[in-house]
Amino acid sequence: MITRQELEGHWNTVKGQIQEKWGQLTDDDLMKVKGDANQLVGVIQSKTGETRRAIEAFLDEAVANGASVVQQAVGTARDLADQAAQAARKGYQHVSANVGAGLGEAQDMVRRNPMESVAVAFGAGLIAGVVTALVLKSR
Repeated sequence: MITRQELEGHWNTVKGQIQEKWGQLTDDDLMKVKGDANQLVGVIQSKTGETRRAIEAFLDEAVANGASVVQQAVGTARDLADQAAQAARKGYQHVSANVGAGLGEAQDMVRRNPMESVAVAFGAGLIAGVVTALVLKSR
């Protein structure tokens, strides 16, 4: 016989299977049991006339099916996480290669044109300083 924890852990799956097999059971009938397997068997027995053994076998199978569905979902989630991690690694490698290439190009430009590079850096620093001063002054 299934335990209360098993029943509660797979309630949505089990509830759907119960209502599929015994359509005369309403949501209200199933809400009365509140996870108690013995009460659930009693309610199903009183509404359907099924034997206790048949109901318990069905519930055991429904919980086992619910567990396999959960295991499949966990496996799918792991697969998706692995795919996302691989995509992130590839993206990181691509960005890293591009940054390295840009750094190499910048170093080559400074070696070829040292005076112009110093002038550009001085101008950029001057503009950044003026913008910072204006922002601080406006506060």
